[in-house]
Amino acid sequence: MQRALVVGHAVATVKHPSLHGWKLLVAQPLTTDGKNDGEPLLVIDSLGAGVGDNIVISSDGAGTRQLIGHKNSPARWLNLGICDPCASPK
Repeated sequence: MQRALVVGHAVATVKHPSLHGWKLLVAQPLTTDGKNDGEPLLVIDSLGAGVGDNIVISSDGAGTRQLIGHKNSPARWLNLGICDPCASPK
């Protein structure tokens, strides 16, 4: 699990059938002190996060595929939760 900042939404006219109906976010992983940690990632979102939200992401591909209900889905990253803005480090 890792904290990330939602920096955008992804829209695709052609995508894997298992991803139809799922909201896709572009999330920038963050270090514990809030700095960027690598490249932005494509994240499956079922919680309604928006741009500017701090979220908790997981790279558990098996768990993501189980949520989607498709064992051959290319999805890997999943939004596990939206962080409380009052609890975020300054």
